[in-house]
Amino acid sequence: MTEILHPPTVDLDALRASIRAEYAAVASQPDRGFHFHTGYRLAAILGYPQEWIEWLPRGAALSMAGTGNPFALGDIGQGERVVDCGSGAGADALIAARLVGPAGSVIGIDMTPEMLATARSNAAQAGLANVEFREGLLESLPVDTGWADVVISNGVLNLVPDKAAALAEMHRVLRPGGRLQAADIVLERSVSSTSKQDVSLWTGCIAGGLLADELVALVSGAGFHDVELVRGGDVFAGAPQASSAADFGTRGAGIRARR
Repeated sequence: MTEILHPPTVDLDALRASIRAEYAAVASQPDRGFHFHTGYRLAAILGYPQEWIEWLPRGAALSMAGTGNPFALGDIGQGERVVDCGSGAGADALIAARLVGPAGSVIGIDMTPEMLATARSNAAQAGLANVEFREGLLESLPVDTGWADVVISNGVLNLVPDKAAALAEMHRVLRPGGRLQAADIVLERSVSSTSKQDVSLWTGCIAGGLLADELVALVSGAGFHDVELVRGGDVFAGAPQASSAADFGTRGAGIRARR
């Protein structure tokens, strides 16, 4: 059996507490500086259309975090239903809500209370009634089976030790023929089993990363087909705080697939 099929041994409670603390800070102190880019600088790096970012409430733009652009992986149309897994301050969910229009719906899922409060405030400021934010984990999404046309995610899957469970949930909430459009990271060099027990390396977006072939195999193993990995660039270089990302050849990447 390969290591992919077995979640790494890490203190799950400590990991989730550390992730919540990190992203609570992104919500409340977005200009503090992190080991990853945030806000307007991040949006420019990831190629989001300027008009989309200018439209967002300032709080959503400032606390934006991620490793790619899920919207670059496929169009999202009017009237569709979208689930944003790890919705953070709500930037991607709010963009999706505009794309689907009043006839569509968006559900954002996040486990950090501060991010959920920020996202709900941002949605209210944007005047969007077709988006809601729910507290939950990627391994147990609070969404009905087959509800979604599209599942998006941005830089979150690498933070989940049991990726197979998270991907199975993404598969479950999609309707037959629905699409997965997930931005995340891939590594050029594997992380050792010992390092995978280091919570700081998880919150540093390192320990939870996979090699490209491993990630594709995991997505396929969850039941998705037409799986395609789209390689991105270095999304950590030049961030305010130093990280070990370069030591492992960490790059942004996108995964698109169908249920």
